[in-house]
Amino acid sequence: MIDKKVISDATMFAIEAHGDQRRKYTGEPYVVHPIHVADILEKEVEATTEMIAAAILHDVVEDTPVTLRDIKEKFGYTIAEYVHYCTNVSDKEDGNRAFRKKMDADHFALGPPESQTIKIADLLSNAESIIKHDQKFFHKAFKHEKQYMLNILTKADANLLYKAQTVLNENWDKK
Repeated sequence: MIDKKVISDATMFAIEAHGDQRRKYTGEPYVVHPIHVADILEKEVEATTEMIAAAILHDVVEDTPVTLRDIKEKFGYTIAEYVHYCTNVSDKEDGNRAFRKKMDADHFALGPPESQTIKIADLLSNAESIIKHDQKFFHKAFKHEKQYMLNILTKADANLLYKAQTVLNENWDKK
């Protein structure tokens, strides 16, 4: 059973953490994206409270001053672990974009099935936005980077993984 209080707390935490950040292309409040990731999980897999909360929180460590310690103190070890394995570990100083994205994907692959499934839902949410708004410029790099990631996230939910493969292979260049 999903603990709605935990989900509500995670949502409020993410709203506050992301503050005035906006989504590329649409200008929507940034928190719309992690909430969309959580919605994908709720609709597509047998998601736990921890998975949904981590999906809502998956970008706070990467994009705000919030730390994994903050997540662990407020939401516990399991949610913090899932967020950790959904968070990029590379810095610009680590090399070119291709190397950094491979480094991040290799980190995601070390995570448990739940965090890998969250990353697949994240990919689906981002792909939807890119397909709709940026096929002309960014989609080729995105598709290549994410194809590598899909190939190594072998513990993710198989049905969601298949859906992501389908999106990457069939929905580009149809605009």
